[in-house]
Amino acid sequence: MTVTLVIGTQWGDEGKGKVVDYYAKHADYVVRFQGGNNAGHTIKVGEEVYKLHVVPSGVIQGKTGIIGNGVVIDPGILLQEIDELIQRGKKPKLLISDRANIIMPYHKILDGAEEQYLGDKKIGTTKRGIGPCYSDKVARNGIRAIDLTNKETLQKLLARILPLKQKLIDIYGIKTTLDRKEILEDYYAYGKRLKEYITTTHIELNKAIQKKKNILLEGAQGTMLDVEFGTYPYTTSSHTIAGGSTIGAGIGPKTIDEIIGIVKAYTTRVGEGPLPTELLDKTGKHLQQVGHEFGTTTSRPRRCGWLDLVVLKHSCMISGITKLAITKLDVLNGLPEINVCTQYRLNGKKIDYFPASIEDVSACKPVYKTFKGWTTMNPASSKFSDLPKEAQTYLRFIEKETDVPIALISIGPGRDETIEV
Repeated sequence: MTVTLVIGTQWGDEGKGKVVDYYAKHADYVVRFQGGNNAGHTIKVGEEVYKLHVVPSGVIQGKTGIIGNGVVIDPGILLQEIDELIQRGKKPKLLISDRANIIMPYHKILDGAEEQYLGDKKIGTTKRGIGPCYSDKVARNGIRAIDLTNKETLQKLLARILPLKQKLIDIYGIKTTLDRKEILEDYYAYGKRLKEYITTTHIELNKAIQKKKNILLEGAQGTMLDVEFGTYPYTTSSHTIAGGSTIGAGIGPKTIDEIIGIVKAYTTRVGEGPLPTELLDKTGKHLQQVGHEFGTTTSRPRRCGWLDLVVLKHSCMISGITKLAITKLDVLNGLPEINVCTQYRLNGKKIDYFPASIEDVSACKPVYKTFKGWTTMNPASSKFSDLPKEAQTYLRFIEKETDVPIALISIGPGRDETIEV
């Protein structure tokens, strides 16, 4: 492993935290390249459970974590995570890109206001200011990590930006006045605490690549939440696909050696937007309850459905995925039959691609292939042949249909409940 990328192939919540933690044993650096604290990665080591939102998952293994320039950072949340890890004896080795944009108080205010204004047409954001922060970044009204370390620079930026944000807040009818002095003092204080971590991470990474160090790139959310290739507009505000990793980390595309796509053995999503294979019956309840399908970040219940190979093939194509890691296979235990969506039926015709139109996606009906289920799975399974024959058949079908080999299978939340293929 030199540079390995781990990304989600569905709507997020695929189990990237566990997989990144597993592969981190081989890594020198683990890099978050996009998203913010709207993501949530859960890692279980023995009886210890860690829930991370900004800090890269690999720090639990004692690796150097890098928060790349493509991430948007809520400094209060980040410092809280750092402090909690220190209290648990896991002082993180952490580097933060000086170019990463900062989530400001007005971003969170406006995020909530926009969702409220949209009403039943809301996007379903986590209301943590992620989208407005990315909007300001593109509009060149952003405040970056490096700006927090210079009080004069931060003061000038706030003097220019705050009047614009106050007008927007007033338009939405929110009775809030932005206090320039208070924001300046709070965020400069954050800057002083974070200064030891802030650096030119892209230079650090490119030097590490030249030295043949092992680097693991960790995505947040999943392909179907990508702002370009997901279920737009019901997406996140960043590029969750392979292409986003090189921009968000500051490395060249040719440096990536392996792209591992994480696939939950069924499908889930949180928030608004179409989900073609969604199950609103007792099977959907089984997946939700047995899989503990509640958001790490929001605690919202996740919508559940059968595995969608139209989505998975779309993800493999867009990102050039070279290996698959299947997670939560154990959750399918006890189901008499398991369906897999192989195509959609749209306006009476079968299609095998994911439409751009959100109206078309909503109108798509899944075409299923049915497999026999299994009743028991040995939690101590250590190799592929230990799995029930029915589970092996299910997994081989996924490999054949995607033409991508399975490299890893997760059969439980623990680090040791993992099979390498």
